[in-house]
Amino acid sequence: MKLATFSEGGSTRIGVVRDDGIVDLSRAAPELPRDMKALIGSDAALARAREVAKGGAAIPLSAVKLLAPIPHPGKVLAIGLNYRDHVEESGQPMPEHQVWFNKQHNCITGPYDDIALPSVSAFLDYEAEMCFVIGKRCKHVPKERAHEVIGGYFVGDDVSVRDWQLRTNTWQIGKSFDTHGPIGPWIVTPDEVGDPHALDIKCWVNGELRQNSNTKHLIFNCFDQIAHLTQAFTLDIGDVIFTGTSSGVGGAMKPMRLLKEGDVVRVEVEKLGYIENRVVPEKAETVIEAA
Repeated sequence: MKLATFSEGGSTRIGVVRDDGIVDLSRAAPELPRDMKALIGSDAALARAREVAKGGAAIPLSAVKLLAPIPHPGKVLAIGLNYRDHVEESGQPMPEHQVWFNKQHNCITGPYDDIALPSVSAFLDYEAEMCFVIGKRCKHVPKERAHEVIGGYFVGDDVSVRDWQLRTNTWQIGKSFDTHGPIGPWIVTPDEVGDPHALDIKCWVNGELRQNSNTKHLIFNCFDQIAHLTQAFTLDIGDVIFTGTSSGVGGAMKPMRLLKEGDVVRVEVEKLGYIENRVVPEKAETVIEAA
């Protein structure tokens, strides 16, 4: 099942994608949650959504705007240096332990929204990633049970401002600029994905293939990641996990091939769909909202 957050007719809703349309759950089953976190966190709600989506009237996808499937995640966590070829191109030692950093939730944006070229940096880069969302609140999850807490998988781009990222040992700010976490186009539930560690993942910039790998090459796979993180802290429903990127990032090329205004980045993961985002200049305006 493919679960999407979308806007249409001036309102934001959630639905089930079917072929080239989307079944609006607020109409097909008004008793269901109106929030994606609440939906994926309830097995009964998911079963009902699956049932009504089979025969519910669908709105054409062309008539709606797809939004980030989890518009307001709690935690956004990302693992670095998690494909061997990316570690090698980065000139880093092979990690003995998982390398984690936070992306601030403000970075999250829709699957086809623009991403901002910062006013303070020209070192903008892409990182094609498979992502997943937590569907059950959990702690101390053994690896063999980690699949039970995944609500679904989707495509992401861990957009990175390289000079801000690499000038300190903690990467958080350089990974957290507004709009630098496009995700989507929808959540694909685990039953439809099958093995998440056997999916082709690709990235194009202006139609040129830059990254071409498979999730079988993850050093620490999704289940390793959950087992490791939950030894330290609780994962909550709606937390978003970026699972790492392969070789081919622009900042590792010689000379570097960083993103510039007008570039279009497309990231595609087998069975999950694709996201596509254009680079536009940031509007560097002071914003101070009144109380």
